[in-house]
Amino acid sequence: MERYAELKEAVEKLELVDAHAHNIVDLDSTFPFLRCFSEAEGEALSYVPHSLSFKRSLRDIAKLYGCETSLHAIETHRRSSGLQSISIKCFEAAKIGAILIDDGIEFDKMHDVEWHRNYSPVVCRVLRIEHLAEKILDKELPNGSEWTLDMFTETFMTKLKSVADRVVALKSIAAYRSGLEIDTHVNKKDAEEGLIETLSAGKPIRIQNKHLIDYIFTCSLEVALKFNLPMQIHTGFGDKDLDLRLSNPLHLRTVLEDKRFARSCIVLLHASYPFSKEASYLASVYPQVYVDFGLAVPKLSVHGMISSVKGLLELAPIKKVMFSTDGYAFPETFYLGAKIAREVVFSVLCDACDDGDFTIPEAVEAAEDIFKKNAIRLYKIDGIIDLFDSKNAVSNDLVMTFQKDIVFIRIIWVDTSGQHRCRVVPIKRFYDVVKKNGVGLTSASMAMSSTSDGPSNGTNLTAVGEIRLMPDLSRKWMLPWAQKEEMVLADMHVKPGQAWEYCPREALRRITKILKDEFNLEMNAGFENEFYLLRNVLRGGREEWVPFDSTPYCSTSAFDSASPLFQEVYFALQSLDIPVEQLHAESGKGQFEIALGHRVCTDAADNLIFAREAIRAVARKHGLLATFVPKYSLDDIGSGSHVHISLWENGKNVFMGSKQSSLHGMSVVGEEFMAGVLSHLPSILAFTAPLPNSYDRIQPDTWSGAYLCWGKENREAPLRTACPPGVSDGLVSNFEIKSFDGCANPHLGLASIVAAGIDGLRRHLRLPEPVETNPSSLSESIERLPKELSESVEALEKDEVMKNLIGENLLKAVIGVRKAEIDYYSKNKDAFKQLIHQY
Repeated sequence: MERYAELKEAVEKLELVDAHAHNIVDLDSTFPFLRCFSEAEGEALSYVPHSLSFKRSLRDIAKLYGCETSLHAIETHRRSSGLQSISIKCFEAAKIGAILIDDGIEFDKMHDVEWHRNYSPVVCRVLRIEHLAEKILDKELPNGSEWTLDMFTETFMTKLKSVADRVVALKSIAAYRSGLEIDTHVNKKDAEEGLIETLSAGKPIRIQNKHLIDYIFTCSLEVALKFNLPMQIHTGFGDKDLDLRLSNPLHLRTVLEDKRFARSCIVLLHASYPFSKEASYLASVYPQVYVDFGLAVPKLSVHGMISSVKGLLELAPIKKVMFSTDGYAFPETFYLGAKIAREVVFSVLCDACDDGDFTIPEAVEAAEDIFKKNAIRLYKIDGIIDLFDSKNAVSNDLVMTFQKDIVFIRIIWVDTSGQHRCRVVPIKRFYDVVKKNGVGLTSASMAMSSTSDGPSNGTNLTAVGEIRLMPDLSRKWMLPWAQKEEMVLADMHVKPGQAWEYCPREALRRITKILKDEFNLEMNAGFENEFYLLRNVLRGGREEWVPFDSTPYCSTSAFDSASPLFQEVYFALQSLDIPVEQLHAESGKGQFEIALGHRVCTDAADNLIFAREAIRAVARKHGLLATFVPKYSLDDIGSGSHVHISLWENGKNVFMGSKQSSLHGMSVVGEEFMAGVLSHLPSILAFTAPLPNSYDRIQPDTWSGAYLCWGKENREAPLRTACPPGVSDGLVSNFEIKSFDGCANPHLGLASIVAAGIDGLRRHLRLPEPVETNPSSLSESIERLPKELSESVEALEKDEVMKNLIGENLLKAVIGVRKAEIDYYSKNKDAFKQLIHQY
C-alpha cells in the first residue's frame, strides 16, 4: 500500500464536516442501545446481533473503549464512564469539526442542538419541515378557532422565514409518509382536504396525507430557494415506516423538472440505498442534485458500503458527493460513521486509482471534497468555520468545554543549534490570545549555540528585537506521556501572518515550493533515530550516566529489557500519527534505533521533532536518559539520524528508474537530484552535522560515511541507494544520507538537501561511478568529507547555491552559531559530555 500512503494519510487526517446527523440522548433514555446498530425496532431488534454491521461495529466500539467485545461489556462501560466521557472519546476519535443536526426527530431524553457544541467545534441546525408543520398544528388556536389552509400557510411560512437565517438547510421526510412522487402543482382544494383529514385524526399531529405533504414540501422549497438553502431529502432505506418502493429518488423527477425550482439545491440522503445508481444518475444530469452517503455507511456490510459509494461515483460528479454519519441518539454512531466512512472512501478511491479513473493527487482532492469542502460550499458554513485553514480554530468557550481537562499547552520550536525549546501557556490564555497573536520571543533565539543562551557573534541577531511564535494548529497534539497537556509546533513570524526569514520551518516550506513549482516534484523523507539509553549510578559519591546495557547489535536480550519502554514509545508515536517501521538494538552499549515511515519532507521534519520528544519523555518516565548526541562516548559507536530521500510526482515515486531504461536503478531526475546532494555534501554537513562532536562520529570504518562518494547498498558511503523489499531487482526506491545526526535542526537539514537537489536538477548533474568497496581502502583517490566542523562551515561560506536558496541572512545565523560552537569546544575539550542533557 506504499503507493497510497499519501492518500491514506490525507483521508485519516481530515477533520470532517458531518452534513447530516441527529441529537444524542442521555444514558438513561428509553431509546434502546441496540438501535445504535440498526434501523430495526420492536421484535426485529432481537435479530440485530446477527447482522454483519453489528458484529463489525461491536468490535470497533470495544476497541475504542478498551473493553471486552460484547454488548454487555460496552453497555457497562457506557454507564460507568458517563455520557460526557464517552462523547469526548467518540468525537475525538471521529475528528468531526462540524455537525449539521436535524433535530426534527424526537428521542426520549435527547439533548438540544446547543449541547452538542461541547463535543464539536461547530454545530449547525437543519430544520425538518414536516416536524415544524406538526408542531404548528399541535397548538390550539385562540377563541376556539379551527385551522384553515390559508391560516396554516401564513403561520408556517412566517415561522419558516423567521428561522431561515439561523439554519443551514431544510429537510423533508416525505419518503416516510407518502413517497417521493411529489406533485409540485398540488391544488389548494386537495391540500385543504388533506389538512382536515390530518386534524381529524387527533393529536399529536402526524401528517401523512399526500396532498398536504406535497403542499408543505412545495411551500418549503420556495422558501429554501429564496434564502438559498439546500433541501435535504430522505431517500432509500430507513425504518419500516416507509414504503421502500416510493423512496426511489427517480420519483422526484416532477420536482427536478419544475422550472420554478431549477436553481434549488436538492440533497439525496443515505446514498438512496438500494437506489445508489439512480441517485448517481440524477446528480449527473440535474445541476441542482447532490448526494450524501450517511446511514448506508456504516449500517451496511463492508461490501454493501463500498458498492453503494461506488454506485454514487459511477456518474455523480465528485463535487456533488458528501459525507455524513447520520449519527443519532448515541455518540458511538458518530464515531462509527466517521471511522468506517474513512475506510470505505479510501478503499473506493484506491480502486479508482487502480482502474485509472484517478491519479493519487486527484484522489486526495476527491477525499477533501467529499469529507469537507463540498459541504462547506453547499451549506455555506465557510463564514462560520475556519476549520480547514486553521485546524481546531474554535472559540475559547467551546474549547474550554471540549478540552476542559487540558491545563497547559507547550509551544515548541527548534533553534539554529538544533535544541528543542518551548514556552508553556495555560489553555485559556492560549485560546484567548496566543492562538491568534502568538507569544513574543527575542530575535536572539535563532543565534543561540549549544553552549550559550545569548546571541552568537556574526549572526546579525542581537538582544534587540522581538518576533512572534505562532502555533501551527495543524501540528497540535495531546501529550501521551503527560496528562492534561498538549504540544504544538510553532512558526516564527515578524508579526502574525508575516513569516520571519530566519524561521526554519518556513525555510523548508519555501525551498520545497521551488522544487514543486520548477519541477513538479516533492521530496519525501524517512528518518532512522539512533540514540543511547543511559541510567544514573553513583560512583565515588558522584552521579554518572552509564549505558542501559552492554549487549551487541540486534540483541534479543537488549530489546527484552527495554520492551516495556518501547511499547510505550510506540503507542505514544501512534497517538501522534507518526508511523514506526521497525526498531532494534544498535551496536553501541545501550544504543537503540527507531525507524520512522517516510512522509513529505515538511511533515517528516515535524514528526522527527515529536519523535525525539516522545522518546526522551518516555525514557525519563522509566528513570532513564535518552540522548541523540552523535558521539556520547568517544570509546563507543556514534549515533546518527540517517535520512532516506525519495522524489515524488503526482503520487508516484519518480526517484526509482524503470526496467527499460535506468542507470544505477534510478531515474534521470533521481540521479540529477542525488548528484546535486553529493556535490554540495561538504556544505550540507554544516546543517546536518552541526557540532564539533558530530565529526567524532563521521569517521572511516564506522558506517557513518566519511568520504565524498556514493554507493549501491554500501553502508560505508555517506550516500547509499537502497532497494527495500518489494522493489524490482536492479531498481532503487530512495537514497540514504548517513551524515545527518540528532543534533541537527531537521527543517534546516532537509532544506539544505532540497536546495542541493534543486541545483543538481537545474544543472543536470550526473553521478560519478559508485564505490563498490569500503571507501577507506581508496582513501588516496577519494576525497575525504570534512573532518571538522570548521571545514564544513568554510564550504558553506563559499556555497552560493545555499546562499541564494536558503537566504543570506539565515545562512549568516547558521554560520555564526557554528563558529561559536567551534570556538567553545576547541577550548573545552570535555564539554561535549554535557550534551547528553541537551540532545
